[in-house]
Amino acid sequence: MAHRFRQRLRAGGLLVGTIVTLGSPEVAEILTSVGFDWLFIDAEHGPFEAPEIQKVLQGAGSKMPCLVRVLASEEPSIKKALDVGAAGIIAPMVNSHKQAKRVVRLSKYAPLGTRGVGLGRAQGYGLRFQEYVDRANEDVAVVIQAEHIEAVENIEAIVQVAGIDAVLVGPYDLSASLDRLGDVSHPDVVSAIEHVTEVCQGAGIPLGMFGVSAEAVRPYIERGYTLIVAGVDTMILGEAASQLLARIKA
Repeated sequence: MAHRFRQRLRAGGLLVGTIVTLGSPEVAEILTSVGFDWLFIDAEHGPFEAPEIQKVLQGAGSKMPCLVRVLASEEPSIKKALDVGAAGIIAPMVNSHKQAKRVVRLSKYAPLGTRGVGLGRAQGYGLRFQEYVDRANEDVAVVIQAEHIEAVENIEAIVQVAGIDAVLVGPYDLSASLDRLGDVSHPDVVSAIEHVTEVCQGAGIPLGMFGVSAEAVRPYIERGYTLIVAGVDTMILGEAASQLLARIKA
């Protein structure tokens, strides 16, 4: 992959992306032209099946790395996301060493894993099959989400799994698992995030964070987080439209 996203991620450079929930290739094309480093395609909460994911990837183009947050950390979701050409996957709700190991195994071809062999967009519809297979294990990024208190409690074991390229903290689901839904600044949530931060940084694992605004993610960038997800396409559209209308009416 020409963008070498996994290599850049593991090297520790700052990579700023945003969430795509709209199944429109034009939206991905616009966000690509803005200059984001990567796009987060949300197939967990967004209305995406494999054909819609592929269209969004085509809109983003081959130079824009897109990671797909899969519907579930299971074989069909992971396999389809990678076969339509994702630069990597984001696995939600990974709460144990066993789950993390399974996600990596499903994302890698033999001998490193058990990823099924197909002929999709990623493989050039068969025309670049060997070229893709030769590079996939090296190029495909595997990001897991720590977004539950169980993941926090097991993070020392999780980071020992070979093949994990980054841990993306999900502050809102994490707050819900602590019975503090949406209160991401509550001391219990902050303490849990700090524990994940310390363990991952101690193990040399890149960290990611989502925030709805630049102000929300800036403290984490200062803390050393490098895989940044800022905003959501629908919120960006809605907020820009609201500001435009307010300026006109003022």
